[in-house]
Amino acid sequence: MSTPHYDLIVIGSGPAGEKGAAQAAYFGKRVALIEREAVLGGAAANTGTLPSKTLRETALYLSGFRQRGLYGVNMSLKDKVTARDFLYRERQVQHTEHLRIIANLRRHRVDLYNGQASFADAHTLRLENRGVAPITLSGDHVLIATGSHPFRPPVFPFHDARVYDSDTILNLHGIPSAMLVIGGGVVGCEYACMFAALGIRVTLLEGRDRLLAFLDADVAQLLTRSMIEMGVDLRFNESVAAVAVTPAQLTATLASGAQVTADTLLVAAGRSGNTDRLNLPAAGLAAGKRGVIEVNARFQTAVPHIYAAGDVIGFPALAATSMEQARVAMVHAFDLKYKTHVAPILPYGIYTIPECSMAGETAESLARNAVRFVAGTAHYDANARGQIIGAKMGFLKLLFAADTMKLLGVHAIGEQASELVHIGLIALHTGAGADLFIETCFNYPTLGELYKYATYDALGRRAKARGKSFAPFDPADAPAATAAAAPTAAPDSPAASSR
Repeated sequence: MSTPHYDLIVIGSGPAGEKGAAQAAYFGKRVALIEREAVLGGAAANTGTLPSKTLRETALYLSGFRQRGLYGVNMSLKDKVTARDFLYRERQVQHTEHLRIIANLRRHRVDLYNGQASFADAHTLRLENRGVAPITLSGDHVLIATGSHPFRPPVFPFHDARVYDSDTILNLHGIPSAMLVIGGGVVGCEYACMFAALGIRVTLLEGRDRLLAFLDADVAQLLTRSMIEMGVDLRFNESVAAVAVTPAQLTATLASGAQVTADTLLVAAGRSGNTDRLNLPAAGLAAGKRGVIEVNARFQTAVPHIYAAGDVIGFPALAATSMEQARVAMVHAFDLKYKTHVAPILPYGIYTIPECSMAGETAESLARNAVRFVAGTAHYDANARGQIIGAKMGFLKLLFAADTMKLLGVHAIGEQASELVHIGLIALHTGAGADLFIETCFNYPTLGELYKYATYDALGRRAKARGKSFAPFDPADAPAATAAAAPTAAPDSPAASSR
């Protein structure tokens, strides 16, 4: 039997694999895609991005959380929520996404293969599937898009059905009364929020002294306050030394000596690349720490015709960036004269409650680099749309260059923050500044108006700083522009006008 030959072989059908395959096929290349699981979509469709965000919406709905800020509306969780209630919508979204991916690959005439792929040599892949004789495929180029899996520290008894990682939590057997979440990163914070919204007693352990160190400090501070108000028991500078298992409960002994009991443990300790079964040495490759494959700016590995994209190459390991990485990789692989690089400024969305989002610089990064800047903030509770939806907390914070008022960073926390950030993201990409938001007429009432009033706030602060002293703006003044700070009234700002 002859070995089928392709212009491109893609390993993995997650966001990077699907979009990389479609990109090459769109430009007329013969493409094969190999997926080892029974369903397509990788972690994004099956265990990560879409399922977790769907569960978040389900938790908000079942708990009536969004209605709590509306006058006269009293929503409460029904007496007994089952795991079936919680996971029903998530299963529906998964199924729809599976159908979409299949339709997209078929539309681009990508050949699909099911099985575990491993390299026989740098151009040949061996494909094994239980009960079927192995086959081989050869290709001019290969895209490794195998994704990642949760890292499981040995201290945790994953053999116990009550101990979950960020993939297996979707197989939750029942709604527990108490949960211990280990790891205050994005995944840990997201799940801690959604389970707390359901009324579960959640304890969250974080080894550092704050949540999400990459976020703007004001955003992280408000998120921390919100989680505490939701009932999350946050414990910083803590780690687990041992876990005792009994039929009645799980007891974690912390490094500090304290003990925490819970019905369920969720371990969110990061992820490792899915490379251990690829036989990379046969292709002249080797994986680094936690299975990560090193690539250059074109997403080439050490073997020039083999590319890699998505979680398997490490940070930032986001579905959105994975798609773009794979598309750019294929442009370089086939010299397509198309998009040759991933956008230099990436948005980050954290689907906590409330959700957070950012793009560009933070006040901390600007201060570290001695960049003079001014910050402006606008709050949801002073925005008409914010009042309508009952948002009692949340803000938009903009960072501008102190001399030119060019936008340098945008940070949001509150309802629809991950959507709201895109206005600022486009402004960052075009090099726009304060004038853009002042001159733009936003729909009323909308959260988008926050951009105008955050800009007014920044202009007012800049004028006040210059009026007091002719010295350059000092980044140390930045803490004045926090969520709790009273805005300095600028002409036509909410404090100066009621329009």
